[in-house]
Amino acid sequence: MLRITDVVKHLLIINILVFIISKMLNADMLALRYPAAPDFQPLQLATYFFMHASLGHIFFNMFALVMFGSALETLMGPKRFLFFYFFCAIGAAIVHWLYNYYDFSHMQQIIDAFKANPGYETYWAFFGDIPKGSLTEEGKKMIDEVGTLIAKPNADLVAGSTQMMESYLKAKMSVPTVGASGAIYGLLLAFGMYFPRAELMLIFLPIPVQARYFIPVLMLLELFLGVNQFSWDNIAHFAHLGGAISGFLLILYWRKFGSPMS
Repeated sequence: MLRITDVVKHLLIINILVFIISKMLNADMLALRYPAAPDFQPLQLATYFFMHASLGHIFFNMFALVMFGSALETLMGPKRFLFFYFFCAIGAAIVHWLYNYYDFSHMQQIIDAFKANPGYETYWAFFGDIPKGSLTEEGKKMIDEVGTLIAKPNADLVAGSTQMMESYLKAKMSVPTVGASGAIYGLLLAFGMYFPRAELMLIFLPIPVQARYFIPVLMLLELFLGVNQFSWDNIAHFAHLGGAISGFLLILYWRKFGSPMS
Protein backbone atom coordinates (compact mmCIF):
# COMPACT_ATOMS: atom_id res chain seq x y z
CA MET A 1 0.00 0.00 0.00
CA LEU A 2 1.33 3.44 -0.95
CA ARG A 3 2.32 5.58 2.00
CA ILE A 4 1.64 9.30 1.61
CA THR A 5 4.66 11.15 2.96
CA ASP A 6 4.38 14.17 5.26
CA VAL A 7 5.15 17.04 2.86
CA VAL A 8 2.99 15.51 0.13
CA LYS A 9 0.14 15.11 2.65
CA HIS A 10 0.37 18.76 3.71
CA LEU A 11 0.56 19.97 0.09
CA LEU A 12 -2.49 17.83 -0.69
CA ILE A 13 -4.46 19.33 2.20
CA ILE A 14 -3.48 22.92 1.33
CA ASN A 15 -4.44 22.46 -2.33
CA ILE A 16 -7.83 21.00 -1.43
CA LEU A 17 -8.56 23.74 1.12
CA VAL A 18 -7.51 26.51 -1.28
CA PHE A 19 -9.66 24.95 -4.02
CA ILE A 20 -12.73 24.90 -1.77
CA ILE A 21 -12.16 28.43 -0.42
CA SER A 22 -11.44 29.86 -3.89
CA LYS A 23 -14.73 28.46 -5.20
CA MET A 24 -16.62 29.89 -2.24
CA LEU A 25 -14.98 33.34 -2.33
CA ASN A 26 -14.05 33.57 -6.02
CA ALA A 27 -10.44 34.39 -5.06
CA ASP A 28 -9.41 35.16 -8.63
CA MET A 29 -6.73 37.62 -7.49
CA LEU A 30 -4.56 34.65 -6.42
CA ALA A 31 -4.26 33.37 -10.01
CA LEU A 32 -1.13 34.23 -12.00
CA ARG A 33 -1.22 37.13 -14.47
CA TYR A 34 1.33 38.45 -16.92
CA PRO A 35 3.51 41.09 -15.19
CA ALA A 36 2.32 43.84 -17.58
CA ALA A 37 -1.35 43.12 -16.87
CA PRO A 38 -3.14 45.70 -14.68
CA ASP A 39 -4.28 43.05 -12.17
CA PHE A 40 -0.85 41.44 -11.68
CA GLN A 41 0.43 41.16 -8.10
CA PRO A 42 3.84 39.66 -7.16
CA LEU A 43 2.12 37.47 -4.56
CA GLN A 44 0.47 35.53 -7.39
CA LEU A 45 3.80 33.86 -8.12
CA ALA A 46 3.51 32.06 -4.76
CA THR A 47 -0.24 31.39 -4.83
CA TYR A 48 -1.19 30.38 -8.38
CA PHE A 49 0.01 26.77 -8.02
CA PHE A 50 -2.37 26.18 -5.12
CA MET A 51 -5.31 27.25 -7.30
CA HIS A 52 -7.21 24.94 -9.68
CA ALA A 53 -9.85 25.59 -12.28
CA SER A 54 -12.03 22.53 -11.83
CA LEU A 55 -12.54 19.32 -9.89
CA GLY A 56 -10.92 17.32 -12.68
CA HIS A 57 -7.96 19.70 -12.76
CA ILE A 58 -7.18 19.33 -9.06
CA PHE A 59 -7.91 15.58 -9.03
CA PHE A 60 -5.33 14.68 -11.68
CA ASN A 61 -2.71 17.03 -10.24
CA MET A 62 -3.16 15.73 -6.72
CA PHE A 63 -3.23 12.12 -7.92
CA ALA A 64 0.15 12.69 -9.60
CA LEU A 65 1.45 14.50 -6.51
CA VAL A 66 0.67 11.48 -4.33
CA MET A 67 1.93 8.88 -6.81
CA PHE A 68 5.22 10.55 -7.74
CA GLY A 69 5.76 13.00 -4.89
CA SER A 70 5.77 10.41 -2.13
CA ALA A 71 8.50 8.36 -3.82
CA LEU A 72 10.59 11.49 -4.45
CA GLU A 73 10.13 12.84 -0.92
CA THR A 74 11.30 9.49 0.48
CA LEU A 75 14.37 9.71 -1.75
CA MET A 76 15.17 13.43 -1.35
CA GLY A 77 14.04 14.08 2.20
CA PRO A 78 11.28 16.53 3.21
CA LYS A 79 13.22 19.83 2.98
CA ARG A 80 14.85 19.13 -0.35
CA PHE A 81 11.60 17.80 -1.81
CA LEU A 82 9.63 20.89 -0.73
CA PHE A 83 12.29 23.18 -2.18
CA PHE A 84 12.24 21.19 -5.42
CA TYR A 85 8.43 21.45 -5.66
CA PHE A 86 8.42 25.22 -5.15
CA PHE A 87 11.39 25.71 -7.48
CA CYS A 88 9.60 23.86 -10.28
CA ALA A 89 6.35 25.79 -9.72
CA ILE A 90 8.11 29.16 -9.90
CA GLY A 91 10.24 28.03 -12.84
CA ALA A 92 7.04 27.01 -14.65
CA ALA A 93 5.61 30.52 -14.18
CA ILE A 94 8.79 32.17 -15.47
CA VAL A 95 8.94 30.03 -18.63
CA HIS A 96 5.22 30.65 -19.17
CA TRP A 97 5.89 34.40 -18.91
CA LEU A 98 8.79 34.17 -21.37
CA TYR A 99 6.56 32.47 -23.91
CA ASN A 100 3.86 35.09 -23.27
CA TYR A 101 6.43 37.85 -23.80
CA TYR A 102 7.32 36.38 -27.19
CA ASP A 103 3.66 35.94 -28.13
CA PHE A 104 2.51 39.37 -26.93
CA SER A 105 5.51 41.15 -28.47
CA HIS A 106 4.69 39.57 -31.83
CA MET A 107 1.07 40.71 -31.56
CA GLN A 108 2.16 44.25 -30.62
CA GLN A 109 4.48 44.38 -33.64
CA ILE A 110 1.54 43.52 -35.91
CA ILE A 111 -0.57 46.26 -34.29
CA ASP A 112 2.24 48.79 -34.85
CA ALA A 113 2.59 47.66 -38.48
CA PHE A 114 -1.16 48.05 -38.98
CA LYS A 115 -1.08 51.57 -37.56
CA ALA A 116 1.75 52.50 -39.92
CA ASN A 117 0.23 50.87 -42.98
CA PRO A 118 -3.40 49.71 -42.52
CA GLY A 119 -4.32 46.81 -44.72
CA TYR A 120 -6.22 43.54 -45.04
CA GLU A 121 -3.16 41.26 -44.82
CA THR A 122 -1.83 42.94 -41.67
CA TYR A 123 -5.24 42.77 -40.00
CA TRP A 124 -5.55 39.06 -40.65
CA ALA A 125 -1.95 38.46 -39.58
CA PHE A 126 -3.17 39.49 -36.13
CA PHE A 127 -6.55 37.73 -36.02
CA GLY A 128 -5.90 34.82 -38.38
CA ASP A 129 -4.00 32.71 -35.83
CA ILE A 130 -6.24 33.44 -32.83
CA PRO A 131 -7.94 30.27 -31.57
CA LYS A 132 -11.56 30.78 -32.54
CA GLY A 133 -12.62 28.78 -29.49
CA SER A 134 -11.45 31.69 -27.33
CA LEU A 135 -13.95 34.09 -28.97
CA THR A 136 -17.68 34.53 -28.58
CA GLU A 137 -19.91 34.14 -31.63
CA GLU A 138 -20.42 37.92 -31.60
CA GLY A 139 -16.65 38.42 -31.50
CA LYS A 140 -16.07 36.09 -34.45
CA LYS A 141 -18.78 37.85 -36.48
CA MET A 142 -17.35 41.29 -35.72
CA ILE A 143 -13.82 40.26 -36.69
CA ASP A 144 -15.04 38.75 -39.97
CA GLU A 145 -17.12 41.82 -40.81
CA VAL A 146 -14.29 44.25 -40.12
CA GLY A 147 -11.88 42.00 -42.03
CA THR A 148 -14.08 42.30 -45.11
CA LEU A 149 -14.36 46.09 -44.83
CA ILE A 150 -10.66 46.68 -44.10
CA ALA A 151 -9.85 45.99 -47.76
CA LYS A 152 -10.85 49.64 -48.26
CA PRO A 153 -9.80 51.29 -45.00
CA ASN A 154 -10.86 54.75 -43.83
CA ALA A 155 -9.79 56.68 -40.72
CA ASP A 156 -12.70 55.57 -38.55
CA LEU A 157 -12.38 51.94 -39.62
CA VAL A 158 -8.64 51.94 -38.97
CA ALA A 159 -9.15 53.48 -35.51
CA GLY A 160 -11.86 50.94 -34.65
CA SER A 161 -9.80 48.02 -35.93
CA THR A 162 -6.76 49.17 -33.97
CA GLN A 163 -8.83 49.49 -30.80
CA MET A 164 -10.21 45.98 -31.39
CA MET A 165 -6.71 44.53 -31.68
CA GLU A 166 -5.41 46.41 -28.65
CA SER A 167 -8.42 45.34 -26.56
CA TYR A 168 -7.87 41.71 -27.48
CA LEU A 169 -4.17 41.92 -26.58
CA LYS A 170 -4.98 43.56 -23.23
CA ALA A 171 -7.60 40.90 -22.46
CA LYS A 172 -5.16 38.13 -23.37
CA MET A 173 -2.55 39.57 -21.01
CA SER A 174 -5.07 39.36 -18.16
CA VAL A 175 -5.98 35.69 -18.72
CA PRO A 176 -5.24 33.92 -15.41
CA THR A 177 -3.04 30.85 -15.04
CA VAL A 178 -3.73 28.40 -12.22
CA GLY A 179 -2.70 24.93 -11.17
CA ALA A 180 0.12 22.84 -9.76
CA SER A 181 0.80 21.26 -13.15
CA GLY A 182 4.17 22.99 -13.59
CA ALA A 183 5.39 21.61 -10.28
CA ILE A 184 3.88 18.20 -11.12
CA TYR A 185 5.77 18.06 -14.42
CA GLY A 186 8.92 18.81 -12.47
CA LEU A 187 8.12 15.79 -10.27
CA LEU A 188 7.48 13.66 -13.35
CA LEU A 189 10.85 14.64 -14.81
CA ALA A 190 12.59 13.91 -11.52
CA PHE A 191 10.84 10.55 -11.22
CA GLY A 192 12.06 9.62 -14.68
CA MET A 193 15.63 10.58 -13.77
CA TYR A 194 15.70 8.77 -10.42
CA PHE A 195 13.51 5.77 -11.34
CA PRO A 196 14.01 5.34 -15.10
CA ARG A 197 12.93 1.67 -15.20
CA ALA A 198 9.74 2.15 -13.18
CA GLU A 199 6.67 1.19 -15.23
CA LEU A 200 3.92 3.77 -15.71
CA MET A 201 0.46 3.45 -17.21
CA LEU A 202 -2.07 5.98 -18.49
CA ILE A 203 -5.56 5.61 -17.05
CA PHE A 204 -7.10 5.37 -20.55
CA LEU A 205 -4.26 3.23 -21.96
CA PRO A 206 -3.39 0.50 -19.42
CA ILE A 207 -0.13 -0.57 -21.06
CA PRO A 208 2.99 -0.42 -18.85
CA VAL A 209 5.77 1.79 -20.22
CA GLN A 210 9.07 2.47 -18.48
CA ALA A 211 9.47 6.04 -17.18
CA ARG A 212 12.61 6.63 -19.29
CA TYR A 213 10.45 6.24 -22.43
CA PHE A 214 7.09 7.50 -21.22
CA ILE A 215 8.22 10.86 -19.80
CA PRO A 216 10.31 12.07 -22.80
CA VAL A 217 7.37 11.28 -25.10
CA LEU A 218 5.07 13.22 -22.77
CA MET A 219 7.43 16.23 -22.88
CA LEU A 220 7.59 16.13 -26.68
CA LEU A 221 3.79 16.05 -26.78
CA GLU A 222 3.67 19.12 -24.51
CA LEU A 223 6.09 20.94 -26.84
CA PHE A 224 4.01 20.01 -29.89
CA LEU A 225 0.78 21.22 -28.30
CA GLY A 226 2.42 24.37 -26.94
CA VAL A 227 3.86 25.40 -30.29
CA ASN A 228 0.67 24.71 -32.27
CA GLN A 229 -1.83 26.31 -29.84
CA PHE A 230 -4.88 24.48 -31.16
CA SER A 231 -8.24 26.23 -30.83
CA TRP A 232 -9.65 23.53 -28.52
CA ASP A 233 -6.66 23.70 -26.20
CA ASN A 234 -6.45 26.30 -23.39
CA ILE A 235 -3.70 24.55 -21.39
CA ALA A 236 -0.49 26.41 -20.52
CA HIS A 237 1.86 23.82 -22.05
CA PHE A 238 4.96 25.98 -21.69
CA ALA A 239 4.30 26.19 -17.95
CA HIS A 240 4.40 22.37 -17.89
CA LEU A 241 7.65 22.39 -19.84
CA GLY A 242 9.01 25.14 -17.60
CA GLY A 243 8.42 23.02 -14.51
CA ALA A 244 10.17 20.05 -16.13
CA ILE A 245 13.12 22.14 -17.31
CA SER A 246 13.50 23.72 -13.87
CA GLY A 247 13.47 20.32 -12.20
CA PHE A 248 16.01 18.95 -14.68
CA LEU A 249 18.42 21.85 -14.13
CA LEU A 250 18.09 21.69 -10.35
CA ILE A 251 18.83 17.96 -10.29
CA LEU A 252 21.90 18.50 -12.49
CA TYR A 253 23.06 21.24 -10.09
CA TRP A 254 22.58 19.00 -7.07
CA ARG A 255 24.44 16.16 -8.73
CA LYS A 256 27.42 18.39 -9.45
CA PHE A 257 27.54 20.61 -6.37
CA GLY A 258 25.41 18.77 -3.83
CA SER A 259 22.52 20.17 -1.79
CA PRO A 260 22.80 21.95 1.59
CA MET A 261 19.40 20.52 2.56
CA SER A 262 18.89 17.10 4.04
